[in-house]
Amino acid sequence: MNGALGGEAALARLRERLGRRGLRLMLDFVPNHMAPDHPWATQHPDYFVPGTEADLAHAPQNYCRVKTPHGSLLRAYGRDPYFPGWPDTLQLNYGNPATQDAMVGELVRIAGQCDGVRCDMAMLILPEVFERTWGIRPEPFWPKAIPAVRQRHPAFLFMAEVYWDLEWTMQHQGFDYAYDKRLYDRLREGHLRPVREHLYAGLDYQDRLARFLENHDEPRAAASFPPEIHEAAAVITFLSPGLRFFHQGQFEGRQKRISPHLIRGPDEPIDQRLEQFYDRLLDVVRRPAVRQGQWQLLDCVPAWDGNGSADDFIAYAWQDAGGDRLLVTVNYAPHHSQCYVRLPFPDFGGGQWRLRDLLGDAAYDPDGNDLQSRGLYLDVPPWHRHAFAMEKL
Repeated sequence: MNGALGGEAALARLRERLGRRGLRLMLDFVPNHMAPDHPWATQHPDYFVPGTEADLAHAPQNYCRVKTPHGSLLRAYGRDPYFPGWPDTLQLNYGNPATQDAMVGELVRIAGQCDGVRCDMAMLILPEVFERTWGIRPEPFWPKAIPAVRQRHPAFLFMAEVYWDLEWTMQHQGFDYAYDKRLYDRLREGHLRPVREHLYAGLDYQDRLARFLENHDEPRAAASFPPEIHEAAAVITFLSPGLRFFHQGQFEGRQKRISPHLIRGPDEPIDQRLEQFYDRLLDVVRRPAVRQGQWQLLDCVPAWDGNGSADDFIAYAWQDAGGDRLLVTVNYAPHHSQCYVRLPFPDFGGGQWRLRDLLGDAAYDPDGNDLQSRGLYLDVPPWHRHAFAMEKL
């Protein structure tokens, strides 16, 4: 650890203080590559993918010379199969069983310092991906490493940064959570139907996805989405099932992406509107229905024949055994839209209900029989979003 940040003793003190507040510590673990000045580069050069003079001549962007006690050796830069090598890294060779054993040891050691790890580009060391990149077919690593850690730390949590539609694969490799880049991309594209189709997946899959609107590899959400779309996308993302993954500065509307090579960023003014929105959204996330309830995607049907704007809505319900209910609706479109939302609750008949928007100031008292038979009618502006608490009057 960087001594300038206090080293391992400071990390232990931080973890202890977090624990007193009911928080757990997750660290970043990079399995695919290491810095060229890591001791292994000279002590264990066989842990890294070798290169030849022909490799260097053919792809100089992917190879370099490393000085070791055994002389100057050619080694590969870390990379994925679609981009040139990262020149500040060396590629670990998972085709070498000794490398895998050493990395399992590193994971076990790190697991004694934290409560979970976010595994950087975790899919790069899948056998099929590694072989496509390097022509080397390794033995599977994660099904060996994850049980080895959990043998000593049963509650330890693994989250995979993963792309290329390999989320389900990483879950089956043993990960508790996998990045949901697909939902993020579809929200960025601004078309709702692919978003809705994404949320048709089974809850055994969705409950283990990490939902986000920004992270250190992506542009800032406040810089990528206009305010109304940002709020609508956040409601869809963070009131869906799964792990809710927020980034430093997101609540305040930071717009400048900070390189992970830096330890501080520029001063930026706080976006008061976004800060107030996220305060309300987090209050909704804390409700019992969302914390331990059941989630259900709902049907949005045309308000009248020939009105296709119902296809621009997404709606879902949360409810828990204690009676807490939440109805979430979003018009993810740049125009007014209308629909009826079919509600899943069988006990609406025979009285009035209060629908109170927890993300705004609206409140409605619809007739329960009408809700039961037709659903909730919506006629709302572009990008409008609600999170209705539902109570019988």
